[in-house]
Amino acid sequence: MNKVIKNLLARFPQPAVSFGCFSRNYATVKRFYRKTNISFCDGKYEVMLDQRKLKTPGGKVFQVDNESLAIAVAAEWDAQRETIDRTSMHLTSLCNTAIDNPNRLTKVDLTNYIVNYLPTDTVLFQCGEEDDLAAVQTKEWDPVIAWFNERFGGNLKKSRDINTPHVSSETRMNVGKYLMSHRESALHGITYAVDSLKSVILTFAALDRFLTTERAVLLSRLEEEFQLGYWGRVEWAHDSSQQELQARVAAAVLFVYFNSSGHFVKEKIAV
Repeated sequence: MNKVIKNLLARFPQPAVSFGCFSRNYATVKRFYRKTNISFCDGKYEVMLDQRKLKTPGGKVFQVDNESLAIAVAAEWDAQRETIDRTSMHLTSLCNTAIDNPNRLTKVDLTNYIVNYLPTDTVLFQCGEEDDLAAVQTKEWDPVIAWFNERFGGNLKKSRDINTPHVSSETRMNVGKYLMSHRESALHGITYAVDSLKSVILTFAALDRFLTTERAVLLSRLEEEFQLGYWGRVEWAHDSSQQELQARVAAAVLFVYFNSSGHFVKEKIAV
């Protein structure tokens, strides 16, 4: 198992519950394999559970193009204990969604969904100037909006009332071009991150490494964190919620990277 990938995955805590459009209700299954591995077949990488090939919920053989992604998925399965907690395996879930594509979504469908999400982006809706939270939002969110406008040639402006912010056709076109430059599988990961953060802007900032994953998650929870500063936090509940979101977004960012990278890991195995 590649140590770099395992160490990278270990940085992000695994949640007990999975939310969003990729969540499923899984029956509890005892671990039925001793070890995991990967194999190379017909130009694709597969995950092996002992001598069995891993399959998707749709019954297809689990196959990905990137060796590092296959290693990361194998690491998720290797990390399972006596019972298999599928809700903690976000990379596996994202791969399954991209492979099975149960809703038969095309690149255009996924691109349109993300572009049309922009007017409802979390960071574009800010409180009135007299609200204490407004100053915090201005300080923390405005620099990210400014980065987005510069990076994608946009002209997004925040809204301080119930009116939906205007997104120009030029901004939509630039964002659409950026998204269409990705592989279809990567777009599934971007969609997952957008749905998790409730923000296209924060997702793009994390993908472009303008923000760390941890920072993007914190900014997506800015209002909640502000309120907790007044009312206090229940550590086991609020911290768990933050860690769950962080794990999901981290997996999405990794998934997009693996599906956008031409780098493959090659190791010599001593015989």
